[in-house]
Amino acid sequence: MIRSSASNSSPAFLLIVTSLACGVDGRNDAAQTAGIDPTVGSAGGGTEAGDSSTSSTGAADPSGPDEGEGDGSESAGADDPLLPKFDIAYNPGDPAAECMAGPNDDQDNDGWTKAQGDCNDCDEDVNPSAVEVVVTEPDDTGMIPAPADENCDGLVDNLAPPCDDGLDLDENDPLRAANAIGLCRVAAGPTDWGIVDAQWVRADGSPLGGGNLQYGFQTQWGDNVAAQEGETMLVLSSGHARTPGQQGSCDSLTCYGVGAGNAPNGFPQDVPACAGSLDINDDVALEVTLRAPSNATGFSYNFDFYSFEYPEWVCTSFNDQYIALVEPAPEGSVNGNISFDSMLNPVSVNIAFFEVCQACNLGTAELDGTGFDVWDDAGATSWLVTTAPVEGGEEFTIRFAIWDTGDAAWDSTVLIDNFRWLAGGGTVDVGTEPEG
Repeated sequence: MIRSSASNSSPAFLLIVTSLACGVDGRNDAAQTAGIDPTVGSAGGGTEAGDSSTSSTGAADPSGPDEGEGDGSESAGADDPLLPKFDIAYNPGDPAAECMAGPNDDQDNDGWTKAQGDCNDCDEDVNPSAVEVVVTEPDDTGMIPAPADENCDGLVDNLAPPCDDGLDLDENDPLRAANAIGLCRVAAGPTDWGIVDAQWVRADGSPLGGGNLQYGFQTQWGDNVAAQEGETMLVLSSGHARTPGQQGSCDSLTCYGVGAGNAPNGFPQDVPACAGSLDINDDVALEVTLRAPSNATGFSYNFDFYSFEYPEWVCTSFNDQYIALVEPAPEGSVNGNISFDSMLNPVSVNIAFFEVCQACNLGTAELDGTGFDVWDDAGATSWLVTTAPVEGGEEFTIRFAIWDTGDAAWDSTVLIDNFRWLAGGGTVDVGTEPEG
């Protein structure tokens, strides 16, 4: 189909952390952790903690909990003189009893024993396969809880540094693309968390086979849009993922790529009351397979969508789309896609979040120097953040994909960055909101 036109001049997420310190020698420390004074027989309460999380390095791969019982050296009996009124070791579910696990016990059922490196066998969210949780906001009591060592490496809140420095614009390694969006850790074994696999693919998951100019690694997108995490962000485009002056720059609102493609089942997704098309072209995607940390409850990432289709081709069959397709599909997704607006519209020129254009709330500053300011009138969403739930230890795949719809003209581009694991408790829902 041929068309022409005249040129016109974070969600916040509350993370709940409950952390009980295990006593080194067992009995007395465990009793104090539970709020029990063994000398007078009084009981008290624990502490609940606040929010925010980021990813970090972890420790070695477990082989699974050993069979057998503890050695008894950390168990308190009925005749223990320290605990004359409390049979802590014989009360199942008592936090103090759980903290008194033997070296081969797995009292919190997290798959790790003390002998395997679990430094707190009374908390299932603490073990060598967990991710560090940094608490920066007060809890309900108005206090910021003391930092904890969730991954049992002997350090507290030791966040891994970004891993996306020194990337070339035309880097081809898909693993480095995962690094660019904030994913650093590679899973060391079948039960370790991190990146399991990364591939360049097309929208339907088939191998890409070319299209090198359709992705790129940018530290800056134009004059005013910087990476959200570390030094670099990933750019995917149905045209060329380059800005004016860079080698391979499109220098036009239309550049052709890998040609006609096949959309995933359920896509392109129609927008109510708008004409649709089933034809997609120049589709490109990064697909990463991940295994979640044992204490993860979800993840988030940031993206920013640009399109030459906006505003002229709003609510037409030329509806370029970007999706983040997760398998297995989490509850609340649309055909597995987790990035959409409150009306379930996929990311396209019809999404509710377009805020960057000549007549938009944010003006045109974020278009400056991108090519979307000079090759035709265009628009963008500015940075958005998507969240989605995940089970601790779950293996899943996420495919970040973009394509032209209806024809191969009037290209669209997406910036992707700042992938983060959400951990420490609470419920994570599928949703997308403006960042900040």
